[in-house]
Amino acid sequence: MPVIKRYPNRKLYDTAAKQYVSLDGIAELIRSGAEVQVVDYTTGEDLTALILMQVIVEQEKKQSGFLPQSVLAGLVQAGGDTVAAVRRALEIPLDLMRQVDEEIEQRIQSLVRAGELREEEGIHLRDKLVGLSNRLASAGWSGEASVQRALSDHGVPTRTQLQSLSDQLDVLEAELDAMSRSGPPNQA
Repeated sequence: MPVIKRYPNRKLYDTAAKQYVSLDGIAELIRSGAEVQVVDYTTGEDLTALILMQVIVEQEKKQSGFLPQSVLAGLVQAGGDTVAAVRRALEIPLDLMRQVDEEIEQRIQSLVRAGELREEEGIHLRDKLVGLSNRLASAGWSGEASVQRALSDHGVPTRTQLQSLSDQLDVLEAELDAMSRSGPPNQA
């Protein structure tokens, strides 16, 4: 695990690579699968969660829309309850198939109302499409790898990534609780 030291001048130094690194560099390390730890050079305090939040902020600045607006709005609305808001926002992708089924249903109904499909055709098409993922799973369909690849190509996080983020949120929540109990930091 690469250890990054943050110096008083706020520069970040990768002790494994023996070079200074930017927030973008840390983002690249994480994208490549590395788990990084960031510590304050003088105090040894773990700053990983803080730096990861800074990485997210920088990514949002560069790529407007990096995070869905609903996630960002949820964080702002939650105020002090931001960890719970992030968790609620992360539940959205987990309910994706239900949303897809609802969209299919609405579009088929629209086609029937417009006269482009007979009602029987609409019902037949809906029955074929809605719940397809459930039927495939119950039939033992083995195309999971291709589905995972397609989801990954479209930026949908995996269950493992969501769990990792949830674990990081637990750590962040504990650190925030500890910080709120200890009061404001001493400024030198």
